[in-house]
Amino acid sequence: MSKSLSQFKQLADAEEYFEFFELPYDAQIVNVNRLHILKKFSQYVREIDAHSGDLSDEEKLSQYCAALQQAYDVFLSSTPLEQKLFKVFNEKPKNVVMLTDINSD
Repeated sequence: MSKSLSQFKQLADAEEYFEFFELPYDAQIVNVNRLHILKKFSQYVREIDAHSGDLSDEEKLSQYCAALQQAYDVFLSSTPLEQKLFKVFNEKPKNVVMLTDINSD
């Protein structure tokens, strides 16, 4: 069965993406890093879309498949805290003085 971009655009869950592309995955890794994998994947998809030019749907889906695998692989050797994909990881706490900010004279 041939896969289409319209089918791809209907997907919502991480598992659906892996099943659509027929990629193997560890359910435990996906359960722990679900939002981070999807966020990283969406970043890769935006890059592909920005530079895809005249790619056919089949070529685009092939690149999306590689992007999902790459996003998954990132979290096999890294943590969400190391990747800092979400705003909360990059914001400095307000009304907090960090010990590193205190100078002794």
